[in-house]
Amino acid sequence: MTIGFIGVGLMGGPLARNLIRAGKEVAVFDLSEEAVKRTLDAGTTGRAAAAIDDLAGCDIVFTSLPMPPHVEGVMLGANGLLAGMKEGAVHVELSTIDPQTSLKLEDAAKAKGIGFLQCTLGKTPAHAEKAEEPLFIGGDKAVYEKLAELWPVIGAPAYYMGGVEASCAVKLISNMVGMANLAVLAEGLRAGEKAGIEKKMLVELLQDTGARSFQMDVRGPWIAEGDFNNRFGLDLALKDVRLGCEMARAWGLDLKAMEAVLELYKHASSAGHGKEDCNAVYKVAGS
Repeated sequence: MTIGFIGVGLMGGPLARNLIRAGKEVAVFDLSEEAVKRTLDAGTTGRAAAAIDDLAGCDIVFTSLPMPPHVEGVMLGANGLLAGMKEGAVHVELSTIDPQTSLKLEDAAKAKGIGFLQCTLGKTPAHAEKAEEPLFIGGDKAVYEKLAELWPVIGAPAYYMGGVEASCAVKLISNMVGMANLAVLAEGLRAGEKAGIEKKMLVELLQDTGARSFQMDVRGPWIAEGDFNNRFGLDLALKDVRLGCEMARAWGLDLKAMEAVLELYKHASSAGHGKEDCNAVYKVAGS
């Protein structure tokens, strides 16, 4: 079994390294030479691909890219990778994309006799590095079962979601809720400052109340310490919340709280914080 992996950044890199650590033959492509080197350092069964087209002969191709247009640009069209892949191969899409794009990729793959699975990821790069990333997988169940041996290698647990739309939706909903929690935390810390409560103390106190959340546990201390180094960029968070709101609107839903959260992240991005961690939403909270 030969595996191609396109995009070995914050999320794709750990999954590709897990495959290499397990002794799988993996050809890696990324525009960042540093990201490729870091991935190949995981073991001896990985190799760098000089071009995306070099992955056309692989049995399985994973894509982990920032935006829906990036995935479409790589895979679709006369010059896309799907055009050169062999019948019976499988495309596993890991990116956080909207259901409509995933359906388009699935249809294009089926037309070429290629399997397609949408596999969205539930936690952080640190979880991914330890193969502890929840996998939400949608697509043809026979294809899902065909790759059963790979799921515990790249992450766990693996949830079969049915269609690709459900796989996309659970990740977008997760990120919308998570970023909403972070935005509310940021505003709460601003309110605490006005009350004269030191941020670190307030985070510790709130962790013993019903206000506690994953974002508070992870990013609350970073905010309190003034640490806005990029672990999951604010612009990526903005992209996910935007896609989630677009998905909801397409289904006729008016998610008023999420739409307000979207505006706050837009404000933070336009204020120049897009390349910082998403916790930099704190810098514009209350303004």
